[in-house]
Amino acid sequence: MPTKQLYLYDSYLKEFDAKVLQARGRELILDQTAFHPISGGVSYDMGTIIYEGEKHKVLKVELDKETGNIVHFLEDYAEINPGNMVKGVIDWNRRYRLMRLHTAAHLIAAVMYREYNALITSGNVDYEYAKLDFNIPVTSREIFLEAVKRANEAVKRRIPVKIYFLTRREALKIPGIVKLAERMPPEEKNLRIVEIEGVDIQADGGPHVKNTGEIGEIKLIKVQNKGKNRRRIYFNVM
Repeated sequence: MPTKQLYLYDSYLKEFDAKVLQARGRELILDQTAFHPISGGVSYDMGTIIYEGEKHKVLKVELDKETGNIVHFLEDYAEINPGNMVKGVIDWNRRYRLMRLHTAAHLIAAVMYREYNALITSGNVDYEYAKLDFNIPVTSREIFLEAVKRANEAVKRRIPVKIYFLTRREALKIPGIVKLAERMPPEEKNLRIVEIEGVDIQADGGPHVKNTGEIGEIKLIKVQNKGKNRRRIYFNVM
């Protein structure tokens, strides 16, 4: 069985217990984890694995797409073996900022889709800032300032963010469920849905806040022309 992805069900889970399935030097695979790997443009979690009182820093987390297992990369070699029980502790400051930026990205994407029919061609949510590329020919900074303004209006309304699952067939019937220009959701029977009530609905596998008010204020950093029909924006949250 692949690693159970606890973060899909609870983005606020900070600690968890797990059994070690594989131990390869500084790499650990657990039967379940709350550590989010690099996926969907959202950066990985960091934190600590604790075994028999000793703490080992988790520097990076990756999903093995062939097996479905999640690999935890430790800072140092640990005397941990398959079958051992460990505790995982998420770096909450990092995780929570990624959650705020990720939900902010959904708000901006929703505005761009609704107003300009613009889709995301690529994106990245990291600790310092987030960036999104849209397939839109207009470079004007004013358009993106307006999009951020409207996103911030949604922030102030403290709109609930719902997470639930639908069959792939049901999900793909919903208009705008995919806002990526060149990629569809993974070929899975059930898709995880993130819905910001009355504003946005997307198939998505990353961590989010429970309501838009937790985001804070979204700030546009800069706009770049990345070529024909490709405009990139950088933003952060305060």
